[in-house]
Amino acid sequence: MTSSKPHGPLTERERRVLEAVIHMYVETAEPAGSRTIAKRYDLGVSAATIRNTMSDLEDRGYLAHPHTSAGRVPTDHAYRVYVDSLMSPAALPTPKERDALRRELASGGNGIEGLLHKAAEVLGVLTKELGLGIAPAFGNAMLARLELVQASHERLLMILVLEGGAARTLFIETSNEIPREALASVAHVLNERLAGLSLREIRSSLGDRLRDAGANDRSTELLNIFIEEADQLFEIGPADGGEIVLGSAQMLVDQPEFSSSERMRNLLELTERRDRLREALKERKSPGISVTIGGEHLDPSLKTFTIVTSVYECGPFTGMIGVMGPTRMPYHKVVTLVEHTSRMLGELAK
Repeated sequence: MTSSKPHGPLTERERRVLEAVIHMYVETAEPAGSRTIAKRYDLGVSAATIRNTMSDLEDRGYLAHPHTSAGRVPTDHAYRVYVDSLMSPAALPTPKERDALRRELASGGNGIEGLLHKAAEVLGVLTKELGLGIAPAFGNAMLARLELVQASHERLLMILVLEGGAARTLFIETSNEIPREALASVAHVLNERLAGLSLREIRSSLGDRLRDAGANDRSTELLNIFIEEADQLFEIGPADGGEIVLGSAQMLVDQPEFSSSERMRNLLELTERRDRLREALKERKSPGISVTIGGEHLDPSLKTFTIVTSVYECGPFTGMIGVMGPTRMPYHKVVTLVEHTSRMLGELAK
């Protein structure tokens, strides 16, 4: 691996050769050789010229030369230059593809948590990377109204509609079915005493606010569940952001970067230590796409990964959706899909 620092702008030939090396390495996961580049890409120059250009790019820190191969691979800086100035965005999904994506996302339900879980899952499948997201931080969100629906014999669905239109949904386990009249009575009491308060206020004072609120045994039973489980039912998440959601890591397992047990252990540790991912993502608050590549991460455990995210809007709140994968990824496709999914998630979450 070279330690040279890139300097000066790339010539047109260097740009074209670098782009070809990146495309080939992303596609094959094999170091690119000059003869293969000459055969596969019509660059209008000989293999010898390509070899010399690749050597210059290596000296300048854009390419690395693995000891076990005659070919070369892109460095983190090469990917950065590619993302910032070389790549052309992939074609947007067709209307048919957009409709299919919208249906997939909508199957996550009406609440932002369900939508976000589905978005991370779908993005992982489409990009073959690890889908990830951050739910909005709702701690200071004001409750507009609360709805209770009998989902099954021993299960209720609670829908928290927040000021601005965002909604959170979660299930409540009960010992048996709650009569419709008791359910309506409890919903009325909760709305009367909690609407207009922030989730943070509700979580800290629910017991006092519901004291002596039960009108009969069944409504009292349900109100007691709310009092006992206030921390879970009105969970506000970490102070610096909402819950981190991950898709399936299986999307990454088959990639050659994770063929070694050490790389696989690192990946599994990252999926379990979500505080590390939160730390890496918490500064990404500006609109649009953010791409952090390899050594650009402050956390050394992320030095072999790229994270691509986009901020989405959920009423007056914001969250994040994206993917994490090895630095060898099809950036043009990933960036387009993350951006489009973010926009669609924001539309569905309103």
